[in-house]
Amino acid sequence: MLMVVSLMMATQTFSQKISFFTPADTFHKTRFYTSLGISAATYTVFSVGLYNAWYKDQSTGKFRLFNDWGEWRHMDKVGHVYSAYFQAALCYKSARWTGLNKKGSMITGLVCGGLFQTTLEVMDGFSDKWGFSVPDIGANFLGLGIFAAQQHWWDEQRIYIKVSSIPIRYGETTVISSNGKETTTLKERALDLYGNNFLELYLKDYNAQAYWLSFNVHSFLPEGNRWPSWLNIALGYGAENMYGGYQNQWVGQASSFQLSTNDFPRYSQFYLGFDADFQKIRTKNKAVNTLLTMFNVFKVPSPALEINTLGQIKFHLFR
Repeated sequence: MLMVVSLMMATQTFSQKISFFTPADTFHKTRFYTSLGISAATYTVFSVGLYNAWYKDQSTGKFRLFNDWGEWRHMDKVGHVYSAYFQAALCYKSARWTGLNKKGSMITGLVCGGLFQTTLEVMDGFSDKWGFSVPDIGANFLGLGIFAAQQHWWDEQRIYIKVSSIPIRYGETTVISSNGKETTTLKERALDLYGNNFLELYLKDYNAQAYWLSFNVHSFLPEGNRWPSWLNIALGYGAENMYGGYQNQWVGQASSFQLSTNDFPRYSQFYLGFDADFQKIRTKNKAVNTLLTMFNVFKVPSPALEINTLGQIKFHLFR
């Protein structure tokens, strides 16, 4: 379902009476069944691809529960909130495009967003390496709830959940194993954890990521206010110096490594910055407007103030 909007853009108009990129006023059977078919195909490809990429070579066993609440300083949990939220929001938009009413579209968004996320957790549940994470499910429901509550009470999203990721240059600092027989570098450790291409790093590098609550200030002010409708205020959360799930220690080829907590303290970051609400930027081109809506899941890199748990205050030109 996540790819429905983009796939729609590659097809031709079903009807000459309405623009392809304009949501139907009434239920449109052709659009509905097309969207349903694409959604089913997307889910199938997603599930099969995920299994082959992550689980095929992993040992599996009986279904088990797994508590990873404190891992990665909660960055993965915030990531689950974000994923469930934007999946529900995009699926809602796709359902509205077919002419489905608001209530039906909201239910569709919640079901689709929940289905994608729960599929991940069920696969984890049969993996010997991980397990079915109850905290992850809780985070998923929180993301779905944030979407549903706003849609129900305001009939729009005034507070968006977004992500940003500014690439980090990991140094060649040498790390010596506990027994002194093996060496590695921070860069090698980061490559092993987070990958080595742009997409992998964007999705997996918790040190580079930040998750944001982006507030559309204009929508909270009285009608006729002069605050730009597209200019948002954003509150963000991130973390730094993470080279392991709970601690900065890991096992190499034949020995273990551990980073000094003095040199590499793990800490949390809290941000205050600006953002852009792409859904408030309208053009005469409906295809461009659709693209802008899709990009609204990403925060615009912009100046931000950081306050972290080390007691530091920092200014970032882009975050």
